[in-house]
Formats: sequence, structure tokens, C-alpha cells
Amino acid sequence: MRIERAETQCFDIPLPEALSDSTHGTIRSFAVVTVRLQADNGLAGLGYTYTVGTAGAAAVANLIERDLAPIVRAGDPRRVAAQWDAMWRATHYVGRGGPASFAMSAVDIALWDLKAKALQEPLWRLLGGHDRRVRAYAGGIDLALPLAELERQTRRNVERGFRAIKMKVGRARLREDVERVAAVRKLLGPDLPLMVDANMKWSVPEAIRASRALAEFEVYWLEEPTAPNDVAGHVRIQREGSLPVAAGENLHTLEEFAALLRAGGAAFPEPDVSNCGGVTVWMKVARLAEALNLPVTSHGVHDLHVSLLAAVPNASFLEVHGFGLERFLKHPLEIAEGHAEAPDRPGHGVDFDWDALGRHRV
Repeated sequence: MRIERAETQCFDIPLPEALSDSTHGTIRSFAVVTVRLQADNGLAGLGYTYTVGTAGAAAVANLIERDLAPIVRAGDPRRVAAQWDAMWRATHYVGRGGPASFAMSAVDIALWDLKAKALQEPLWRLLGGHDRRVRAYAGGIDLALPLAELERQTRRNVERGFRAIKMKVGRARLREDVERVAAVRKLLGPDLPLMVDANMKWSVPEAIRASRALAEFEVYWLEEPTAPNDVAGHVRIQREGSLPVAAGENLHTLEEFAALLRAGGAAFPEPDVSNCGGVTVWMKVARLAEALNLPVTSHGVHDLHVSLLAAVPNASFLEVHGFGLERFLKHPLEIAEGHAEAPDRPGHGVDFDWDALGRHRV
């Protein structure tokens, strides 16, 4: 099997409603970069990544088209580890993170999709096949929502089948965060998991103070409390705060995850397959977490992550993200009684409605 051609496209996806967090402010769209690897046996592998807004998306698409596509066309797509290593070496000087990791992630996802299709296996089973059903939570991007609307959103998510909720924190005053978390906890009752996400808002002392203030509301985890590269700061927040820390959506290499986890800086590692280096690296992070007796969770691209979490024995929750592609998928993810199921179709099971998606091509 050989790759005959690689097709890269970029799309600007408008959000149905504006979203908000403490770092990006108001978010009205996100970019999706896709790559399709067409093999000589008639099969095609699909990979994709995304950016907040359109910043960086063109660079990612160009990296795939000009630098990575020639590498995978020249190699054997069944040898994914060798292809990953070749891409890493080719981009090493300008990469080791940043747009290069986003581009490699998309291509690596496409390679694994193609390999699983060639073997007629769903990706979750090819990668380990632990449990097809995965616990899922609704990931709200809702910092600017008035409290009444936040409560309405929470009720809608529970009605949709979610049995765990995440909300944003990091408002101008900690008192406001405390009031909002208290209100959502009261709405959910004592038993449903409630996560909070600060999107890197705080200094280390501020994060410790917030962790202690929110602990009385049985918060399941405090996500991204401070700058992602501050390993020592994460360790302090874990030790001196009162909540477990989830982190990793802004870590783009295996080495960054190894440094954070070995130092004890996160209780819930959170790799994003679309920016950490693809399926290849995501699985290594999951195994590293397992070796350290930690669960692994996910960030974004829930239609892909459901298969990865289904593959591993230490899966935590699947984040069902606000940057959803449901409008452009032939088989959108379904939630029932707090769980999602990994697709049982060969490959990762994601299939775009290209006509609908094509209206947003840039």
C-alpha cells in the first residue's frame, strides 16, 4: 500500500453562538485543517486539526502540503511509527511544538485511520480495545454567560444525556466564580461530577486560593489553573490547593507531558490528539499516565477522542467540546446516560459531509 496523493484543505467554521473563556475572550469561529491520504488500494485516511479563530491555520495547512505530504507519499503508510519519526526529524529545527505539532497530528491521525481501514478494524479496537463505552461530560465555554443562561445551558446538557458538566472560571473577581460554581452545583445536586476550567488565567498563588475556595462544592477537577509551561507551579497548586489538577491541552510534545507528570503536576493528564503529535503521541501519554497510576482524559475533537479513550484501561472522561463539527458529520457522536460509544466502523469512524463543510473553505 502506497499513498498516491494527499489533499489538504482549510475551513473557517462559524460557531452557532459566541463562546467565551478567560484567555481567548469572545470566540466566534474556529478553523479546521483536514488532510486526506489517498492510497493506491482505493482506501483513504482522514486526519484533521483545528485552531481557535483562524490564527495559524494557514501555516499548518502549508506545513502539511509542502513538507509532510511528500514524506508520507515516499514512505510505507502501514509503518506509522517510522512515518511519524520521519516527520519529526524533518521539522525538528522549526518544530518540537507549535504549528509543526498541529500539522503532524493531522497527518498521523490520517495514517492511523488508513491503517485501521486496511485491516478492517475500528481504531479503538486496533489500539487496544478496552471498553467501547466512554463516560462523557459537556464542556461549556461559557465564562461570559449571565448566571441565568449558564443555568439554562446546564439544564439543556443534562436533558441531552450528560451526567457530568464542565464550566469556565476566571472572572474578574473570585467571588463571582464561587457564586457561579455554587449555583451550578446546587442545580446538579451532590452526585454529578462538576469540573471547572480557568484557561491559564491565574498566577500560582491565585490558583491555590481559587482551588481552596471552590473545594466545598465537590469540584471534580480544576483545569488549566496557570501557564502550561510552569511545571513547578502546577506541582504547588496540586500540593497546596484543595482540588486535583487537569492539564495538557496546551502541551504539544511527549517530553512536555513527561516533565509535568513525573513532577506530580497533574492528576488528570489531558492530551489533545489534534495538537500533541497525533494518535501516536496520545497513546504514549496514556501509557505514561497508566504507568504513574493516573487516568487520562481528553480535550477537543471528541469524535476522535472517543476511540482513543475506548482503547485504554485508564480512561477518564471524554470532553464533548463546544467546537463541535456535528453539522458536518455523517455520524455525529451520540450521548446516552452519560456515555458515548466509539464507532465500530473501520478506521476512526469520522466521515465528513464534504458538501456542507465545503461552504466554509478558505
